Amino acid sequence: MNLLHAIVLAIVEGLTEFLPVSSTGHMALVSAFFGIEKSDFTKLFIENIQFGTIISVIVLYWRKFFDFKKLQFYIKLLVAFLPAAVFGVIFKKHIDELIGSPLFIAIVMFLGGIVLLFVDNWFKNPQIYSEEKITYKKSFFIGLFQVLAVLFPGLSRSAATIIGGMQQKLTRTAAAEFSFFLAVPTLAGAFAKSLWDAYKETPEILTSHNISILALGNLVGFIVAIIAIKAFISFLTKHGFRLFGYYRIVVGFIIIACLLWGKFNF
Repeated sequence: MNLLHAIVLAIVEGLTEFLPVSSTGHMALVSAFFGIEKSDFTKLFIENIQFGTIISVIVLYWRKFFDFKKLQFYIKLLVAFLPAAVFGVIFKKHIDELIGSPLFIAIVMFLGGIVLLFVDNWFKNPQIYSEEKITYKKSFFIGLFQVLAVLFPGLSRSAATIIGGMQQKLTRTAAAEFSFFLAVPTLAGAFAKSLWDAYKETPEILTSHNISILALGNLVGFIVAIIAIKAFISFLTKHGFRLFGYYRIVVGFIIIACLLWGKFNF
């Protein structure tokens, strides 16, 4: 992986992590298109540039994350986070196998796009307009939707949790923002585990040069994610999910076609 590859992947991560389009699928497509080598460091890089996107959420919503008087906010995130954490540990081997299957990811992207075409019509008359009105029970059920994204790579964590929020009577905006909040403990946990695994199993890849590339990737991802989050909230409020559905269908179809025709080595 060279510097250009790192910047490109970081831009893709920043753009797609919080949109309902599957960052996993886009990483696979972009990596194949640019011929980025499959190595331990490439895997570590893709998993760890999520740290920059975590910081972007904290910066944009710093009043939420640093208002220590409202303990309920942190408890809600913990309640929503636990189901995915438990299932992620139990089914780690299953998940790793699916992440290594580009065809499975592409099919899930395609089918998820079809779902997004109808989401706005399924959940009408929302009753919850802010995080303060979300109960612990609703937080838990949103967390169960996140489990689907853990078990089915390509579904999109963002799409699953936003749909889960809307199913629990949240507005599109409130569901999207709670999805952003929930990303912080979820991605932080994945980041910490990935870094620890690399330290234990392949410490030789943690050179000063590679750490510098990781730092640059996180910085680029942080900047791009801030722009993406602001634009996404504005677009979602006005237009809903339909365009994202069409986009996922097209991208999923492209990946499937490339795999079947042997155009890319995923």
